[in-house]
Amino acid sequence: MLNSFHLKTLTTVIIAGAAVFSGVIQASPIVKIDGSSTVFPITEAVAEDFQISKRGAVRVTVGISGTGGGFRKFCRDEIDIVNASRPITPSEMEACKQQGVQYIEMPIAYDALTVVINPKNNWSKTITIAQLKKIWEPEAQGKIMNWNQIDSTWPDKRIKLYGPGADSGTFEYFTEAVVGKAKSSRGDFTASEDDNILVQGVASDHYALGFFGFAYYIENVKKIAAAAVDSGDGGVLPSVATVENNSYKPLSRPIFIYVNAKSANKDEIVDFVNFYMKNATELVTEVKYFPLSKTIYDLNLDHLNKKKTGTFFEHGTGVNVKLEELLKQEPRL
Repeated sequence: MLNSFHLKTLTTVIIAGAAVFSGVIQASPIVKIDGSSTVFPITEAVAEDFQISKRGAVRVTVGISGTGGGFRKFCRDEIDIVNASRPITPSEMEACKQQGVQYIEMPIAYDALTVVINPKNNWSKTITIAQLKKIWEPEAQGKIMNWNQIDSTWPDKRIKLYGPGADSGTFEYFTEAVVGKAKSSRGDFTASEDDNILVQGVASDHYALGFFGFAYYIENVKKIAAAAVDSGDGGVLPSVATVENNSYKPLSRPIFIYVNAKSANKDEIVDFVNFYMKNATELVTEVKYFPLSKTIYDLNLDHLNKKKTGTFFEHGTGVNVKLEELLKQEPRL
């Protein structure tokens, strides 16, 4: 026979994220997140620490389907939060509007989009924006195939190109910043939403060139190298200092989460976002991205509390923006 102690214990057992109360299993609340592979390391770190702080009472799932794929799920009201490596686009805004999905936009870090080469590459350690455009623009497909077509002193060897897929916000940002139009790119390159695949590709090919978020570069510095980017004032490598002083341009950019306004009525979502913003500086730094100012994180929470929905970005990518000034304006619905 069970004594009163055993009965009391049974009523509060946690089993695989479900609480058992008087014989009835009640699933723990779930925070559902998907989207950008670039933002994933930050949100994953936040999710892990948040779940520990909640002692398993709230579950957080974080998927990777690219910014575009994440927004498709978000605008279908399938997830609570989307990770995004660029601002929401007009077509995504319209898709959300049609489904009645409102969103609260929150910049959470800066990323230095990094141009990467194989460590054995000793010729293009500095590369200009004009040269990158010549390599990646749509007109280059089937024509610009070898390194010496970019600079006659470079090897007469095939360039093997690696980059994020078309659903990636990183792909959109890079093409707008370098080529001049989002998603305007040659198509004959190895594309993947998994940045680790891109890392391995560049690491295994002497003549490779690729691009992806800074965190994946810095985690693999023994396998790959960063090229200094010259936008007119000499080559600049990505770093905390060059992002903060805006000399690493135009490839430093804000990255985001978007919170479903309806989900923001749930305690677990409010708790998660509050935890995110209050711990962002430490966790963003921990995963090798660049934190924003406390003012911006406080503004994000103010927008959450006031349910301030819409986007603060007019042109879709966040190239060369001043966040603190922008976030004090009224968002565009």
